[in-house]
Amino acid sequence: MTDPVSRTILLLDIERFSDRDDVEQAYLRRMLYDITDRALESAGIDETLRLRADRGDAVMELIDANAPVTALLRALLTEVPAQLRQINRMASRSAQIRLRGVVATGWVAVDLQGGWVGSDLNRACRLLDADLLRAALRERPDDLALCVSDALYQGVVRHDHPGVPASEFHPVTLDSKNGPLRAWLHGPLPAAADPENHCSGGTEQAPGGSGDRPAPQCHGVPTGGPASAGSRGTPASGHVFNVSGGAVSFGGSFGGGDTNIILGDQDRGERS
Repeated sequence: MTDPVSRTILLLDIERFSDRDDVEQAYLRRMLYDITDRALESAGIDETLRLRADRGDAVMELIDANAPVTALLRALLTEVPAQLRQINRMASRSAQIRLRGVVATGWVAVDLQGGWVGSDLNRACRLLDADLLRAALRERPDDLALCVSDALYQGVVRHDHPGVPASEFHPVTLDSKNGPLRAWLHGPLPAAADPENHCSGGTEQAPGGSGDRPAPQCHGVPTGGPASAGSRGTPASGHVFNVSGGAVSFGGSFGGGDTNIILGDQDRGERS
């Protein structure tokens, strides 16, 4: 195994990939890689500064630590949503592409089989597969839900660089098999994680978006008296979501031991 090196970790995953047929999946994969390439190019990150792993419904990029992280975040917050809107505006319902994204930093090594290993990489993959991030994308009309690791937030985002507004990131805590995992979600919290948002998932199409995700249904609580029965949903306590145990899955096995990353779609079922 090589010595660990510091890298910026970028993960992008297609929502409901396993629901599509082979032709649709092939199209979505092309769109995913085109979107990723354009975003990195707009951030000034040359191909010589990145290493890609193809994971079927997801793409993983290890980016040189000297590449500009703020430029990458700006591209993800502006360039990627614009690309998704343009693509989905002309695409059929079955060809809509919506993405979950994670940006993290950490140490990564390469094993004898050419796989990538490291606890920081494991944590980034758990963020990508978290119920909270899935719920955030499902509830919002935008076609991208982005989460950053706590280390990246503390080192970069909280300093409020131009184009990366710290106020738009909200702290969340995920309950992983290795204990609580702190991260920062861009945009509004999903209803179940926001105690001030008395909303529950509905079945209506969210306005202005694409795909089949449900829109939140909100019920107001009358002022000046107790709420009537059923007048609002029951908010969850705190921002803790359960992540299924075992190795995080994205398609093929990387090395051995607790640092294994299995990246793929086979364990996700209806959740992808």
